Amino acid sequence: MRRTRLFLPTLKETPAEAKIVSHRLMLRAGMVRQSAAGIYTWLPMGLRVLQKIAQIVREEQDRAGAQEVLMPTIQSAELWRASGRYEDYGKEMLRITDRHDRELLYGPTAEEVITDIVANEVTSYRDLPKNLYNIQWKFRDEVRPRFGVMRGREFLMKDNYSFDLDKEAAVHSYNKMFLAYLRTYARMGLQAVPMAADTGPIGGDLSHEFIILAETGESAVFCDKALLELDAPGDDVDYETDLQPQVDKWTTHYAATDEMHDPAKCDVEDDQLVTARGIEVGHIFYFGTKYSEPLGASVQGPDGQKITLEMGSYGIGVSRLVGAIIEASHDDNGIIWPESVAPWKVGLINLKVGDGDCDATCERIYAELEAAGVEVLYDDRDERAGGKFADMDLVGVPWQLTIGPRGLKDGKIEVKRRADGEKSELAIDALGDWIAARAAT
Repeated sequence: MRRTRLFLPTLKETPAEAKIVSHRLMLRAGMVRQSAAGIYTWLPMGLRVLQKIAQIVREEQDRAGAQEVLMPTIQSAELWRASGRYEDYGKEMLRITDRHDRELLYGPTAEEVITDIVANEVTSYRDLPKNLYNIQWKFRDEVRPRFGVMRGREFLMKDNYSFDLDKEAAVHSYNKMFLAYLRTYARMGLQAVPMAADTGPIGGDLSHEFIILAETGESAVFCDKALLELDAPGDDVDYETDLQPQVDKWTTHYAATDEMHDPAKCDVEDDQLVTARGIEVGHIFYFGTKYSEPLGASVQGPDGQKITLEMGSYGIGVSRLVGAIIEASHDDNGIIWPESVAPWKVGLINLKVGDGDCDATCERIYAELEAAGVEVLYDDRDERAGGKFADMDLVGVPWQLTIGPRGLKDGKIEVKRRADGEKSELAIDALGDWIAARAAT
C-alpha cells in the first residue's frame, strides 16, 4: 500500500479522552475513530489488524473441529424469556421494539439463539457432538464505556457453543477449546495464562479465563512461574485423543485473578509466585443443561429415551485483543506488532522523493515485496524524514527499509527491526534473500 493513497489519519498529540496506552495509540495511529460512547469506526489499518486476529481465531476453531455459522445481531426477546435471562440480564441489555411492537434485543451473547437452532435441528444422539461458532458484533450497554476498545459497548466477539450427549463428552469438548485457545494466543505472539474463573451470570461449574500479562493490565493476577515456562500445544495436537493430561499440565499449577486469589490456598513459594497485571482475552464455560433444558434441546438416546444436551460456551474478544496486544507490546514511540497480526510486515521509507535513484529503487523493492506476497507499506510522501520515521514507529510495522541517496551510493539500504530498534545495513544485492526470508515467516 502506498502511503499517499492510504487513509491513515495519524495524530501527533494524544486526545484528552484517551486514558490507557492502547486507546491513545489506536487513536494516534489512525486505527479507529469514536462514533459514539463506546462505539468505534474501524479505519483501514485497524480493520486489517482486526481481520488478521479474526482469521487466526477462525483457523484454530476449525482445526479443533468447530464449524462457523453467522448468527443475527438482533435477537428475539421471546427466546431470552424462555431461558429466564431476559429480565435477569440487567440494564446492559439494549432492548428495542419493532414496528409491530415485538420485543427484540441487540445480542450481548448468543446462547439462546444457537440452542434454539440445535433444539429444532438435532434430534438423534448420532448427530452429536456439535460445536458451532460465530464471529459477530455484540452489544452491551456499559454504564461507563471507557478505555477504547478494551471496554466498549459494541465489540467483535468469537463465541461458540458445544453440544454433547453426556458430561464426559462435554468435558472433552471443553478441553478441545482449552487447548485451541492456548494455540490461538501463541500464534498472536501472546502468552496467555488460563485461570480458574467465577462463572458469573452465565452459570456452570467449570470455567477458565485466559489472561495475558501486561504492565498496564486491568487487574492483578497471581500464578506459579512454571506456567510461564510452558509451551502452547504444537501443530501435532490430536483433538480426538484424551486431552485431559495436556489440560492438567496447565491447571495443576496455581493461577488466580485478584477476585479468586486466596493466599491461604496458594501453596507456591514466594520466589516462585508471579504477581503481575493481566488482561482477560478469553473465557470458557461448561454449564451443563442450563440452557438446553428450558429451550428444549434434547435428542433421542441409544435406548430411545430423551436426553437433554450438555453444553459449553467459549468466548474470545476479537476486537478487545487488538487493544490487549498493544497494551502488551508497545514502547514510547508507538505500537510493536507481532508479525502474525501486523497490518503490514515491511515498511518502505523513501527518504528523498523526487530523486531518480531513490524513486526507482523504492519502486523496484516495492514491486519485489508485493510479488513475494510480503505486505508492505510504502511511505512515498514528500515529507521530512523525521515525520516518516515517527509515523512508521507509531503504526508498529515489524520491519523498516530505509532508502536514501547516501546509502545508495554505497549500494546499501538500512534495515530496522521495530521490536528492539536494532538497525543494520543490507547490500542491495542481498535484498532478494532478505525478502524471501520475510515471505517464509
